[in-house]
Amino acid sequence: MKAARWILTAVAALTVATAAQAQTPFPSSPPAPATPKDFTVPEATRFTLDNGLRVTLVPYGSVPRSNVVLVVNAGNVFEHANEVWLADLVGELMMEGTATRSATAVSEEAATMGGSVTVGVGADNATVAADALAEHTAAMVRLVADVATRPAMPESELPRLKADLLRNLSIARSTPQQIALERFRSTMYVDHSYGRLFPTDDMLQGYTVAQARDYYARTFGPARARLYVAGSFDVAAVEAAVREAFSGWQGAPTATAPTPNPFTERAIHIVDRPGAPQTTIIIGLPTIDPSHEDYVPLVVTNALLGGSFMSRITRNIREDKGYTYSPGSQISSRYRDAYWAQNADVTTADTGASLKEIFYEIDRLQSEPPSVDELEGVRNYVAGNFVLQNSSRVGIINQLSLLDFHGLPTSYLSDYVSKVHAVTPEKVQEIARKYIQDDKAIIVLVGDRKIIEEQVKDFGPIK
Repeated sequence: MKAARWILTAVAALTVATAAQAQTPFPSSPPAPATPKDFTVPEATRFTLDNGLRVTLVPYGSVPRSNVVLVVNAGNVFEHANEVWLADLVGELMMEGTATRSATAVSEEAATMGGSVTVGVGADNATVAADALAEHTAAMVRLVADVATRPAMPESELPRLKADLLRNLSIARSTPQQIALERFRSTMYVDHSYGRLFPTDDMLQGYTVAQARDYYARTFGPARARLYVAGSFDVAAVEAAVREAFSGWQGAPTATAPTPNPFTERAIHIVDRPGAPQTTIIIGLPTIDPSHEDYVPLVVTNALLGGSFMSRITRNIREDKGYTYSPGSQISSRYRDAYWAQNADVTTADTGASLKEIFYEIDRLQSEPPSVDELEGVRNYVAGNFVLQNSSRVGIINQLSLLDFHGLPTSYLSDYVSKVHAVTPEKVQEIARKYIQDDKAIIVLVGDRKIIEEQVKDFGPIK
């Protein structure tokens, strides 16, 4: 009986407490987020081998894993006019084994270390990247070195790899976003590799292993490369592995890529897709790169204008008008080069109206500064996103690689958050006026010409 009375008393007390909690009002909104703190660049061990390879070792985090990334200044920018995607073919061939290991052996060896090895090619750089369990970091460095410095490039795999690239090319040429980007880049970067996005079928089919090996020989070398290792690992053991595996690497000397001279004028370029239910829009123009003192304020301005889900253009043409589902703007940067561009896939019947609203939002930002409250939300977003990007091993490597590629000081990272929060409404207005001059913007439209041409004729001459 005593036990029963105790249970009833406890239940009654719990009921009273629950009722009291139910009567306590919850906050009507979540608490305001804390201001993101400045990013602290991890301590690193840096050294340069006699052959010119620069090495950065960054102990980071407590998870027993590591990432090994070799960045080589050997991207598409070094292709000649008749070599479009040759760098991509070289990257594919590098995954087909080395002088000492078959492709299968590379994959299996990486798997025993708890990771994998990949080769990627971008506009400016090529990368050989891997991840591994912490205790295998030194061994993974040796494997990355073998893939990067002694590729076999077997001729037997060439037909298959070219067929894969031809298939990718066919898909790209049928994708409105890729078609628009190709027209936009080729218009802005005349006679420069940044403007050559697609090879011809004949060009791609004609590539030989000899051409691929020649491209590798003239672009891959330690003087053009940086090696990054980040994560949990034995620094002394990894440094010894780097020196052992890479010291004998000889190759292409340093080289400067052709300097672009971007062109822009207010004009409309229509790529006809009869019957298309949507129009793909790109509006953009050249702007400043990360080495410029106004770059961080430009990042904030872009986020407010079109580069975030809370941005003005997104709210206007997505939320308010319903013209599109996922518009967005971005700053696309390369070495000492960048452009700003707004992208959107809009319903065909609303193509002209979409252009009108995009230009309205640009002009409004140039005419009057944003409110303090609106800007504060954007600054918190940009600063928080920056810190979040740096919260992983790959993120750390990407940021350190950015510094090295653009020749930026370490303070660029440590001061980034403070610089974001120092951007004022007046500065945003100034940046919009100075760097997003829409009267000079290239306008690319991929859609049904017979429906959209009349809608857009007042926005500029049609090419």
